Amino acid sequence: MGREPALVDALGGLLVVDKDGGMTSHDVVSRCRKLLRTRKIGHAGTLDPMATGVLVLGVERATKMLGLLTLTTKAYSATIRLGQATVTDDAEGEVLSTAPASHVTDAEIASGIATLTGDIQQVPATVSAIKVDGERAYARARAGEDVQLAARPVTVSRFEVLARRDIEAGATTFVDLDVEVECSSGTYIRALARDLGESLGVGGHLTALRRTRVGPFTLEHARTLDALAQDPTLNLDIDSAARLAFPHRSITGEEAESLRDGRWLDPIGLRGVHAALTEDGKAIALLEEKGKRSSPVLVVRPRGLFD
Repeated sequence: MGREPALVDALGGLLVVDKDGGMTSHDVVSRCRKLLRTRKIGHAGTLDPMATGVLVLGVERATKMLGLLTLTTKAYSATIRLGQATVTDDAEGEVLSTAPASHVTDAEIASGIATLTGDIQQVPATVSAIKVDGERAYARARAGEDVQLAARPVTVSRFEVLARRDIEAGATTFVDLDVEVECSSGTYIRALARDLGESLGVGGHLTALRRTRVGPFTLEHARTLDALAQDPTLNLDIDSAARLAFPHRSITGEEAESLRDGRWLDPIGLRGVHAALTEDGKAIALLEEKGKRSSPVLVVRPRGLFD
């Protein structure tokens, strides 16, 4: 990376990237490290290579925020193909079965979607990143193992069909559904496509996936890597990131000095991790209340480092 200075300060902030298809999340991190001339970049959760859309990265000191971000809700736009099942439950995998799907009615599709909405038990895609005996499921599957994953609880709060297209392909007709999904972290949209196709007796897989929101971060916050290359700056500095990503309380100058030394404050009744901000909007620490103490879980500006 040479000796060129980093293009961001030591506090850093968040990059919200609109990821291109065909890239892994690590590919995005590597590219951003080169663009911003720093090794201190990490990502908050992964996005499949075929998927596009919102990927949140932390830069410099803000990398310490990543594990504290509440990214439990996500939103996607996707295309599901009914009439074909694949090994990977998406378009990149080997085809397992093909069946005509044009006879499937909109009412039957709506009924199938209804059973996949709400609090459900979902078996993840076989090629997921879930670990089985210490090894990623996808690695075991690609090595030829018959990987059996247990169902896990997830919440699908919205699963809506926006459009239906009947696609003639040789001797058969597929049905493509453009859908929008809002769900809890850990939900596999590929698995929803698979399970919908199975319930309708024709098989199904995902042909396109775009993440439109993760936690409070949306496509409105995001930039493509090409745009970042033209203007290699952060989307959100560490103060803006703290205000957007966390509930916050205002603190006095005296309280700020206490927090910078790692001391605790009196609680004010805020649940979960929240930010302590000065009157001029600077993030001093992330706090969590337990009992009679509101203690730092991260001191953003510790004394001695950021004076």
